[in-house]
Amino acid sequence: MQEFLDYVVRELIDYPDEMVLAKIQLPKKAVFKLRLRQTDVGKVIGKHGHTIIAIRNLLAAGAGRHGEKATLEIVEDEGAPRTAPPQDV
Repeated sequence: MQEFLDYVVRELIDYPDEMVLAKIQLPKKAVFKLRLRQTDVGKVIGKHGHTIIAIRNLLAAGAGRHGEKATLEIVEDEGAPRTAPPQDV
């Protein structure tokens, strides 16, 4: 499953060398944490979230074949500044 995620995400993004994919193994469940450059996050999420939904569905199906569950989380840098949404005046 980790190899699948690694391959798919690297093909989608512009800076694959900066990608970090970590796996946390829990009983009967694997949690994958994905850290990307901010400019690549949108490419993985996709328009209206369709790309990340498809990746998560494929990941869940692959894990299900092995009797496990798997989730994918995109992790943001905690110290990174976030831009506030525009405010109505």
